[in-house]
Amino acid sequence: MQKAFEEELLNTYLFMMQAQGILIRDNMRTIGAQVYEQVVRSAYAKRNSSVNDSDYPLDLNHSESFLQTTTFLPEDFTYFANHTCPERLPSMKGPIDINMSEIGMDAIHELFSKDPTIKLGGHWKPSDCVPRWKVAILVPFRNRHEHLPVLLRHLIPMLQRQRLRFAFYVVEQVGTQPFNRAMLFNVGFQEAMKDLDWDCLIFHDVDHIPESDRNYYGCGQMPRHFATKLDKYMYLLPYTEFFGGVSGLTVEQFRKINGFPNAFWGWGGEDDDLWNRVQNAGYSVSRPEGDTGKYKSIPHHHRGEVQFLGRYALLRKSKERQAVDGLNNLNYFANVTYDALYKNITVNLTPELAQVTEY
Repeated sequence: MQKAFEEELLNTYLFMMQAQGILIRDNMRTIGAQVYEQVVRSAYAKRNSSVNDSDYPLDLNHSESFLQTTTFLPEDFTYFANHTCPERLPSMKGPIDINMSEIGMDAIHELFSKDPTIKLGGHWKPSDCVPRWKVAILVPFRNRHEHLPVLLRHLIPMLQRQRLRFAFYVVEQVGTQPFNRAMLFNVGFQEAMKDLDWDCLIFHDVDHIPESDRNYYGCGQMPRHFATKLDKYMYLLPYTEFFGGVSGLTVEQFRKINGFPNAFWGWGGEDDDLWNRVQNAGYSVSRPEGDTGKYKSIPHHHRGEVQFLGRYALLRKSKERQAVDGLNNLNYFANVTYDALYKNITVNLTPELAQVTEY
């Protein structure tokens, strides 16, 4: 462990030597944050050697004024294959060239077929460093066949630039029941964990396109709300408790809050309930700074889906329901197929599959 720690310090020193030309103030803040991170990781690993390298008890993203500086690594930064990938990579340039034009899935397959590092089901991992997070991207889906290719066209290159290990799980609802976004996320979580010991979960609406690749899709000690500035809301946060669009939790956090509620049939309310669950579990929510959390939305959101009129009654009882409505009362039957770029999980959901006991 001491040797590994010394290697990390050496890596930090090499970065310091390579980062000449960056303002001294920003440079030292970045180095200090990296050294501080390694100290925390080393101390935590000594206490619990079985913990994954990505799991550490201190949220290194919580103080954006100190730890999340605007300085990214220089273009000539040297990676080491046995070292953890940095969070602030030179490949992360900021604004993404957004292309919202429709494109068929066949064209997307052709585009990414040239990349042999993408495996069946959309699995990818970097080869030049050890990914800091293993990220499962969960996408609830029904009749959005024109949206999914647009999302993949933008997200796959962004996640590769962020050097994250990732895979996509498209959870598709069939049948006649109203759309249950939250229950689909719970199903996606259960199915994803059968594939790999993921440690970070991203819950991603299919019609949300990030505008900056510096919106890092890793997790932290606190749940993360990524989509803070959406174009359809004039890039303003609708309200303080807004937790919709794109959010992220560690597997440990998601299990602790008992997942999403299953009782929200139709759109609306499930994200507010998730916010309540997070607060009830003693967490706060972190958000990206500045314009990093900007997203564009593909038009026709909720097209053909009914609004859930009973959401306010359920939200008033969020705390009471949390222990009995979520991962622990979930039942489902899934048909699983594999696309070149994602795993498709098809389910026919009904209220009988997630009955809630008295609370």
